[in-house]
Amino acid sequence: MRLIDYLDKGASLGVDAPCLVKNDVVYSYADVQRLSYKIARALVQSGIKAGDKVAILSANDPVAFSCVFGISRAGAVWCPINPRNEAAENRFILDRFDCNVLIFHSHYAPMVEKIREALPKVHTMICLDDTFLYAQNFDVWLDKVDDSFFQVEPVDDIALIAGTGGTTGRPKGVMLSGQNIETMTAITLMSYPFESRPTYLAFAPLTHAAGVLCFPIMALGGQIVIMSQANLDEFLDLIERHQVSHTFLPPTLIYMLLDHPKLALTNLTSLQCFWYGAAPISTARLNDALIKIGPMAQLFGQTEAPMMISTMSPKDHYLADGSIAFQRLYSAGHPSPLVQVAILSPEGKPLAQNQRGEIVVRSSLVMAGYYKDPQATEDVSQHGWHHTGDIGYLDADNYLYIVDRAKDMIITGGFNVYSIEVEQALQAHTNVQDCAVIGLPDEKWGERIVAVVQARANMSIDTDELMAFVKAKIGSVKTPKHIEVWEDLPRSKVGKVLKAEIKSKILG
Repeated sequence: MRLIDYLDKGASLGVDAPCLVKNDVVYSYADVQRLSYKIARALVQSGIKAGDKVAILSANDPVAFSCVFGISRAGAVWCPINPRNEAAENRFILDRFDCNVLIFHSHYAPMVEKIREALPKVHTMICLDDTFLYAQNFDVWLDKVDDSFFQVEPVDDIALIAGTGGTTGRPKGVMLSGQNIETMTAITLMSYPFESRPTYLAFAPLTHAAGVLCFPIMALGGQIVIMSQANLDEFLDLIERHQVSHTFLPPTLIYMLLDHPKLALTNLTSLQCFWYGAAPISTARLNDALIKIGPMAQLFGQTEAPMMISTMSPKDHYLADGSIAFQRLYSAGHPSPLVQVAILSPEGKPLAQNQRGEIVVRSSLVMAGYYKDPQATEDVSQHGWHHTGDIGYLDADNYLYIVDRAKDMIITGGFNVYSIEVEQALQAHTNVQDCAVIGLPDEKWGERIVAVVQARANMSIDTDELMAFVKAKIGSVKTPKHIEVWEDLPRSKVGKVLKAEIKSKILG
């Protein structure tokens, strides 16, 4: 399936049904289809050929998301550009990915102005809501363009090129095929509850998890309620107003939601599936979420194998007697039905149950490769598996446990200490909102364990008391030698804590 097929499948279930909704403005499936025909025609008239790259730089917006389907109809490749990136990073991505057209929102015009002269491959710029000397207005661009059916056959199966986080160097271009997205969609529909037409609330950026989760929703003819700003008040209001059935938040925002005064006053009974992922979650806070919110559902993946390497449905969070399966909350669920997961030693040998090694994957979920970077593709494809860079193990019940990123493991006094285990112990303290654990050079121990913690609102942290708390839970070897309390932690554009920045700041 191509990306347009999810839109067309939804339309086949009722063209007048709501597809995209924002601020009570409703775009039906027929509206989005007609708009996609016009966008595809306009792209071809602007010189775009099958296989060319078209970038979108915008906050969450129904017209911007409709452009994804126009790009697909034109046989072109969608390049989502993260508006939270720095200008230099987006300039690098647009040039490295060979983008020919940039569609952007006027809010990001200052960024575009800063980099446009350094983008010789971009021959056309379209502004969604304004006009500039260097950019056409979207409505003018589409003026007099026919909105009847139009479609161009693609040159291959590459649907989009997504940039990696770039936290360990310049971002790489992950080529995701139609088959990758189809596999992800199939796993989603197999693994989570969907009753009748779903309503999905897109709080997180459509350039990331929130975007690709739209495709299974559309395959069922569901509606997507789009939020343009990160506002938890509005998030709760929209769940109740639109009877939202599915949504996604990263752990950091779930922690804030659990402390929100409106949560207890909001009717959440419409929720069938509240996804969490993108970073490790505190089991103590997840336990709170199961009590206060209900149908929590985990997903684990990465850009190179989107979203669904392993899954844990709402029901899997509970034991047969209905009590919370607390030990299971530490896991990332079961390997997905269409994914083979193994644990390999550094030498590439498969490891037995409960043995820790690198999590590797075989599946049609795995990317087609890194764009114009065969060496990087080869590096993550050793021994016939895709290497995730995560350390973990599979237990006797085939639950997958992620214990750390390989690069974050700490070796102290000859012992391997996994930062996630220490972070879980810290987050079990009622006064801790979030934390990060790193290893720093130490003459005696090789590395010493250091923690940076963020206090929950209106609470304070006594570091000596917190050390004693952690020591009682996981022992002295794994207890941080030093704890600092920071007002906030540095984060990536998708909310992941940037441990390299923490390490750099502490070392000075």
